[in-house]
Amino acid sequence: MTNENPNERPNRADDGSRQYNASSIQVLEGLEAVRKRPAMYIGDTQSPGLHHLIWEVVDNSVDEALQRRCDRIFVKIHNDGSVSVLDNGAGIPTDTHPKLGVPALEVILTKLHAGGKFDKGSYQVSGGLHGVGVSVVNALSEWLEVEVYRDGKIYRQTFERGNKASELKVLGETDKRGTLIRFHADPEVFDTTEVVWQIVHRRMRELAYLMGSFDLEITVEDERTGAKDKLKFPNGIVDFVTGLNRGKNVLHDQVIFVQKDYYEAERDGTYGVEVAMQYNDGYNENIHCFVNNINTTEGGTHLVGFKSALTRSLNHFAKKNNLIKDKEKAPAGDDLREGLTAVISVKVPDPQFESQTKIRLGNREVESIVTNVVGEGLRSFFEENPRVGKAIFEKAREASRAREAARRAREQVRRKSAMESSSLPLKLADCHKGTPRSEAELFLVEGDSAGGSAITGRASFQAILPLRGKILNVEKAPIHKVMDHREIEAIVSAVGTGFVGEEFDEDKIRYSKIIIMTDADVDGSHIRTLLLTFFYRKMPELIRRGHIFVAQPPLYLVEKGKQQLYVHNERDLAMTQFELGLGAVQIVIDGRELSGGKLRDAVETLRGIRDEAENISSRGNSISISELVRLHEEFGRWPTHRLVLRPGASLPELTGKGGITKGQDATELYVLGGEDELDEIVAAALKDHPDLEISSHGTSDEGADLVIESLHLSKKLRQRLQHASELGLPLELFDPETTDQQSLDTEGGRIQVRIGRETTVVDSLSKALKLVLTAPRKDIEIKRFKGLGEMEASQLWESTMDPATRILYKVELADAQEADELFTILMGSVVEPRREFIEKHALEVSNLDV
Repeated sequence: MTNENPNERPNRADDGSRQYNASSIQVLEGLEAVRKRPAMYIGDTQSPGLHHLIWEVVDNSVDEALQRRCDRIFVKIHNDGSVSVLDNGAGIPTDTHPKLGVPALEVILTKLHAGGKFDKGSYQVSGGLHGVGVSVVNALSEWLEVEVYRDGKIYRQTFERGNKASELKVLGETDKRGTLIRFHADPEVFDTTEVVWQIVHRRMRELAYLMGSFDLEITVEDERTGAKDKLKFPNGIVDFVTGLNRGKNVLHDQVIFVQKDYYEAERDGTYGVEVAMQYNDGYNENIHCFVNNINTTEGGTHLVGFKSALTRSLNHFAKKNNLIKDKEKAPAGDDLREGLTAVISVKVPDPQFESQTKIRLGNREVESIVTNVVGEGLRSFFEENPRVGKAIFEKAREASRAREAARRAREQVRRKSAMESSSLPLKLADCHKGTPRSEAELFLVEGDSAGGSAITGRASFQAILPLRGKILNVEKAPIHKVMDHREIEAIVSAVGTGFVGEEFDEDKIRYSKIIIMTDADVDGSHIRTLLLTFFYRKMPELIRRGHIFVAQPPLYLVEKGKQQLYVHNERDLAMTQFELGLGAVQIVIDGRELSGGKLRDAVETLRGIRDEAENISSRGNSISISELVRLHEEFGRWPTHRLVLRPGASLPELTGKGGITKGQDATELYVLGGEDELDEIVAAALKDHPDLEISSHGTSDEGADLVIESLHLSKKLRQRLQHASELGLPLELFDPETTDQQSLDTEGGRIQVRIGRETTVVDSLSKALKLVLTAPRKDIEIKRFKGLGEMEASQLWESTMDPATRILYKVELADAQEADELFTILMGSVVEPRREFIEKHALEVSNLDV
């Protein structure tokens, strides 16, 4: 505990145990610094940081494509949660480094600031100029495997948490070239290791757009769901803009495209500039900026140069064509960009980014280069296409008028407010006077009924603003109509920051949390979507700065006697029913009864094993828990690899310490001795069968006789299996398909599940688990909430508003392109894309309210 009174600080100099001298200085060697402070290198240890690991590996493959040495990249999310990236580039060098005396591959993966990007003879343009990307991925991975196809040979090396786990070895010969890296993020570092298909697919699609002119094809696949997509866009960022404007009414059919390589003599470097742009009849600008294919989400000098060129070019065109009257004020830059969709892609020889995460470009020379190239291109285009220029400028003029009308409306509201005792909405039930802003919360509540319950049940630091009906869809409305809407005016007044561009002032915000609280039904979802559309389009800074939240009201109230529990999803409902009915449930295994706390422990352990087991299955071949346990009990070690012999192949000489087991469609050999034993087995197999075709977890193994699969059993799974053993659970009976017949032949059955007066004999632990979690309980009542208005004030407080028990989701802008596209499809004026979206995702609906 720290002492907050500066006048009462203890005298540290007299404390010998806290002396500050040379021994106090810690030196973090190698990749240890990365594991100690991962956020310095990848931004955070949440989902964005996790996916940043993938981008770092993919960026290296894209750099190969930039050098015209690669035209295919394969990205795969595996069943075990790992990710592999394969390219057909030159392959990471494997020869010995002249200074360090170890293979260059090992240097690149274990040393910071080591790579070929520093050598201009190897890479003219690259996204990964820091030389820390792939080594950081290695440091933050539970395990990493790399294969290099180079010089007619297959090289392989493995690593664990940044440390070398095996020496670089030659597996065999090949006519392929390229690099394959497969890694699993370390759960000891990341809060989540779940890779999201949508995020990966979106980024790969983005890269395919940007690399269209380099003839690059990117294939992305998810083994967990079977999803797969080949991405290739010959027209590059022109296709990108067309895709971004899908579902919008465009002002001109032709996408404006400017491209030029600009030689900068002072720096002796060539800068590539590509810009594609197209206007639509909407009210928002949508600009995406890239440097060497890296998405600079916060812009930088290239964005400044583009905006400057666009404003000058359009104003020059308007004056030249007498579109501006003598005393008329020219539209501002914001007006000239209303409805603009643009992609800016620059190639910079020596980019200077804000940080390793590369979110903002700082090169000063790029601003003038982009301004000159884009300005010249736009002037030529408008001269050749004056109708397009006039249509764009007329839209900007209307935007300027609307903005002026909105300004007058806001001034009128301010004058009116100044004459009244308070500028706050009358229906706002504000928090108590004196509440610190850092603690104050504003709930935007659907309907007066729910608002009344919320006001009655709230705490002193919580403000309630009931909203009547559905607010205006700002996606389809100009700014002056947005300002005239009563409910939106109330929200803006309550929040206090203002919302139009330069008017936003975070210092005036009145609440640290703005919480959307709506019913868990169709109308509630629609209102929540309208509010999110409003905040995203008109007050995006509130989202970026982490002020917007969504409350999660419960779906169910589960009651037993006087006990009441709130449940938010179907998964937790099963466990809640089990907890409340614990006294009426027993599992009997070999005559030994599990009940009460022991049963709870057993069920939680088995459920954890079941969930982890779903991640072990590899390449579509499931691996049973029963088989893993058998191997561990027999040999005292967990398997490290599995060799799969395809049907039709015959290798009777193939043996190993793990023993051979017959599967449904293949012969399998489990290797327990790690890489060393694997090398011995493969060498023996190749000696006896020189023509044997071996595949090692690549993207294509259809023609291989023998497939090598690495097994990486998580620490959590091993701990749960050990705990299950300590509980006396017979894990050899975990899987139904591997259960011995004696489990049923034994008198009464080895496993019995008793629920109330009913006893059921099952043949596996997994079936017992399912029965315990899904069996109905006669003495338990389940009520499904249809709306917040059904709840009493105390229930609303306990389940949704109490900081100690509630569930809040922070609204974050993970991907601007995806957000813009989704809001356009769902909330825009064009119907066809919305119909396509509904048809595409109809089967994914899990909670349909009809």
